[in-house]
Amino acid sequence: MFYLMTEDSAAAAGSAGGGLLLMVLYIVVIGAAMYFFAIRPQKKEQKRMQALLSSMEVGDTVVTTSGFYGVVIDITDEDCIVEFGSNKNCRIPMRKAAIAEVEKPGQE
Repeated sequence: MFYLMTEDSAAAAGSAGGGLLLMVLYIVVIGAAMYFFAIRPQKKEQKRMQALLSSMEVGDTVVTTSGFYGVVIDITDEDCIVEFGSNKNCRIPMRKAAIAEVEKPGQE
């Protein structure tokens, strides 16, 4: 048996292909929006924090992620020793990743 394609069935087959193309276009647009609004700013922030931590020097004032203010007195590759408060005996070793902000001496 042979079936003849009528105009209605040909139009339905053409619109199904157009619907698939439109759905793929939506997925691409949503993916691009996620990249520009979520992933790209996060990568820029990571690069900024990496540059901030690599420029940290002895004597810089820092704020930790828990909100403590201190002065850097020693730095290693992944860790640093921070002195908190006016008590010179309060020196705590911590990861560089625990530092949220760095302020250079004389900078306001």
